[in-house]
Amino acid sequence: MYLCCRQRLPYNTIMKKLLLLLFVLSIPFLCPAQEGRVILGDEQTSEYFPILKGKRIAIFSNHTGMVGEKHLLDLLLENRFDVVAIFSPEHGFRGDADAGEHVSSSVDKKTGVPILSLYDGKLGKPSEASMRKFDLLIVDIQDVGLRFYTYYASMCRLMDACAEYHRKVLILDRPNPNGHYVDGPILDMKYKSAVGWLPIPVVHGMTLGELARMVNGERWLPASRVCDLTVIPCRNYTHRTLYRLPIPPSPNLPDMKSVYLYPSTCYFEATPVSLGRGTDLPFQVYGHPNMTGYSYSFTPRSLPGAKNPPQLNKLCHGVNLSRLSDEEIWRRGIDLSYVIDAYRNLNMGDRFFRPFFERLIGTDYVRKMIEEGKNANEIKARWKDDVEKFKIQRKPYLLYEDNEE
Repeated sequence: MYLCCRQRLPYNTIMKKLLLLLFVLSIPFLCPAQEGRVILGDEQTSEYFPILKGKRIAIFSNHTGMVGEKHLLDLLLENRFDVVAIFSPEHGFRGDADAGEHVSSSVDKKTGVPILSLYDGKLGKPSEASMRKFDLLIVDIQDVGLRFYTYYASMCRLMDACAEYHRKVLILDRPNPNGHYVDGPILDMKYKSAVGWLPIPVVHGMTLGELARMVNGERWLPASRVCDLTVIPCRNYTHRTLYRLPIPPSPNLPDMKSVYLYPSTCYFEATPVSLGRGTDLPFQVYGHPNMTGYSYSFTPRSLPGAKNPPQLNKLCHGVNLSRLSDEEIWRRGIDLSYVIDAYRNLNMGDRFFRPFFERLIGTDYVRKMIEEGKNANEIKARWKDDVEKFKIQRKPYLLYEDNEE
């Protein structure tokens, strides 16, 4: 009443002003979740549907290519776009094949769209006949930001083929769950393989969209080719965002703990030590039947996505890392102390390592330093310059604010 009398405003006017003020003040409380939610590239249909009109479309995707509750393939077909082919990566279009397993070309049972496999135990390049089928390639797949995770390498092979046959590439970007840091040595290209395709660190900290821009900018495709590239960036994402994957990207990365430990435990793939394939804690445990002095043990079994895991049906003794907090894993980054622990415990000498180890770690000095008795911190210090060099090199290609610059 004091306000009404003092300013001599009509009661209705005062109420309108009060309601407007209350609404403005309430906005942050009414929609905080929507304001901070990461919006993926594939959700922004108004940005890329116009690009697709009149085009014959191929998609590079798998089970992670979901737009909300609907797969990108179904969304495009419902909107009457001409999808003529699906390129599938390692683990197949439905994401249930073993690592390295031969994946045959087939037809998607739900839609009848042909599936053209890019992974038959090695990274393949599409045939000329496959490339002639389409005008534009859409990339919508969830990567985990590691040099030895093969999805980005398949993308690079497709970029090269598209550059060669003058096809457009459209990347619907997704966050990198390991995008908040950079770690590991830059790949020595003499070890280039399906698990190491580009001269980048093990943990590169980039999204597929950013990485594709860097591939073009640094002329990393064969014959320095450059593809016609468009990226639809995520919204509300930065390299400080700790993005949790809504769908496991492959059978042996079932949860975020496995995704976070993967940069440190994948090297066991090149040793006789089990890293938990065939258990409910893949990449979160390690052990071997002959390792001694440990209270923890596990037995790998044949499971979907891990049909014939190392040390199948054998009781393995070792370490359970799943109890580490996420914060502790992030603080350590790549931690070679686990590999060093198993190497010293088994006392096998050079028989512990297979040649595949250099392909995974990307350089020859890490094995030598382990055999010389160096610890994890001493080895990590060796690649510090690589990390700093790469951060500078990648900066022009970043689409999102970086916490380290």
